Amino acid sequence: MNIFIIFSITFAYVFLGNDFSNANPLPYESIFNFGDSLSDTGNAATNHPAMPSNSPYGSTYFKHPSGRMSNGRLIIDFIAEAYGLPMLPAYLNITDGQDIKKGVNFAYAGSTAFDQNLLKQKLINVDAAAYSLSTQLDWFKKLKPSLCKSKEECEIYFKNSLFLVGEIGGNDINAIIPYKNITKLRELVPLIVEEISNTTTKLIKEGAVVLVVPGNFPIGCNSAVLATLNTDKEDDYDQFGCLTAYNAFIEYYNEQLKKAIETLRQENPHVRITYFDYYGAAKRFSSGKIQTFKACCGKGEPYGLSAQTPCGSFSATVCPDPSKHINWDGPHFTKQSIQRLIAKGIVEGPFANPSLKSPPFKIA
Repeated sequence: MNIFIIFSITFAYVFLGNDFSNANPLPYESIFNFGDSLSDTGNAATNHPAMPSNSPYGSTYFKHPSGRMSNGRLIIDFIAEAYGLPMLPAYLNITDGQDIKKGVNFAYAGSTAFDQNLLKQKLINVDAAAYSLSTQLDWFKKLKPSLCKSKEECEIYFKNSLFLVGEIGGNDINAIIPYKNITKLRELVPLIVEEISNTTTKLIKEGAVVLVVPGNFPIGCNSAVLATLNTDKEDDYDQFGCLTAYNAFIEYYNEQLKKAIETLRQENPHVRITYFDYYGAAKRFSSGKIQTFKACCGKGEPYGLSAQTPCGSFSATVCPDPSKHINWDGPHFTKQSIQRLIAKGIVEGPFANPSLKSPPFKIA
């Protein structure tokens, strides 16, 4: 009798447990990400010689180079984990038979919003523009038949998928930064916004229903930009040590992007498009001047980096405690401490508008 009771309880637990899990799926079944080095999980690494095993990249979390331009996890890693999904595999690293139903990362370090030919017409040379947003979209289209077979199947599948279109456009902007010409930068804004808007529209036509379009970060607080535009004029900096004019430019860029997103919403009422306020999420960490923005990995004064001694090179140094630094190697954030806090502000609020579905897991 006791055995029968135990068997009955066990059977009921298994049956009801399975029924409960089926009735409570994850908020998003998959994530597809497009962007540049801020979210690349290994695409660019496939086209470059492997980093030595003792490279400082990936050292904090992965304990080896992971294809990420940081020493730990990226914002996209934390977003995936918060929704109970695995870290996104890089598209160029996918192997035959690999399960990709939970998402794929198309972001490529150094990539641009503009197509490479368009940049060349403007006499701007960015090698990684060969992997621009349009190229990443082509990758997605090639992969789509492996994700779903029919229009109906794709509609059901993508209805529960999250698409992140960016952050992208930062490298288009970075190509102009050395010329110290704000006017030229502002001229790029409508063109970059148009590229992002067009790609978002094309993804919607491919079946995307839930999309995220992030703004850009406060580049006036970026170590690489600060080092490139280093000036002794105190009036050029705000109270946090950031370059005022360049942060104002990004604020202008983000406003134009938000207007484009609103237009997309009106044109596609069946679609949910969320704006990620990366600017607001990152600006919280700005305080002080040089010490706050000094890169952890690299070598040079006053911001701890130089083009001659990049992070990972023989002469470069690594700070003893990366958690005390906002910046890792110049262009990129350090460690998961900053990446994590930005992701937390995005996923749990208040830096997503409208907010995403509630994540089943907290970003610890």
